Amino acid sequence: MIPFGLTGPEAVLVAAGMVVAGYVRGYSGFGFAALVMLFAALVTDPFPFVPVVILADIFMTAGQARRIWAHIDWRRVAGLFAGCLVGVPLGVAAIQWAGADLGRAVLSVFVLVMCGLLLAGWRIGRQGHVAHVGVGTVSGFANGMAVGGLPVAVFFTAEGLAPVVFRATVIAYFTVLDLWSLPVLWQAGQITRDSFIATAFGLPFMLIGLGFGGRRFASASPQDFRRFAILLLTGLSVAGLLKSVM
Repeated sequence: MIPFGLTGPEAVLVAAGMVVAGYVRGYSGFGFAALVMLFAALVTDPFPFVPVVILADIFMTAGQARRIWAHIDWRRVAGLFAGCLVGVPLGVAAIQWAGADLGRAVLSVFVLVMCGLLLAGWRIGRQGHVAHVGVGTVSGFANGMAVGGLPVAVFFTAEGLAPVVFRATVIAYFTVLDLWSLPVLWQAGQITRDSFIATAFGLPFMLIGLGFGGRRFASASPQDFRRFAILLLTGLSVAGLLKSVM
């Protein structure tokens, strides 16, 4: 049985999106959840996929932990997590209120704004704990749409964080963000039997992409990996936005 009422062709498109998303996750450290959500938004209501990408992200981080551990900035992770404790419940409640059609449009616009900030080369210099808590709150709110990583990616890019620390710290933060998001989603009734079926079927596709993306990261320049992820996210956001208004 195909979960979430998807047809065969729709499931194939989402599976292809999971391979691409896994590749970007291994390549850049961010953009995975946003890509799965945007691919899903092209054919169906994407929000049942929120717990799917969160569950899958936890599995993928477990495989990367040994390689990134030495480069994680735990002080940044702590500040971001403090903010997301407030942001996640608010974001989940907001998406339930908005519904599928409005939510799909908000998802696309939000990703476009984040990509615009990344492409603009915005710079702010190193920030303190308060700023990290604030970004964590925005990130937690956005994780109601499973795109909580993008505000953090914008923030770290604006700070000029070294790519290896950027990637490791973002991945570590995603883990604690996801672990907090799961019980909130469960309480809201958004985790169902289909969530686990979709995760089980989708995870192999994501892991294939993750493996290829991780190999690519070893030879990629910072400019290349960011540009690749940003342009892909931008294109899918535009397509999703057009679908939501047509």
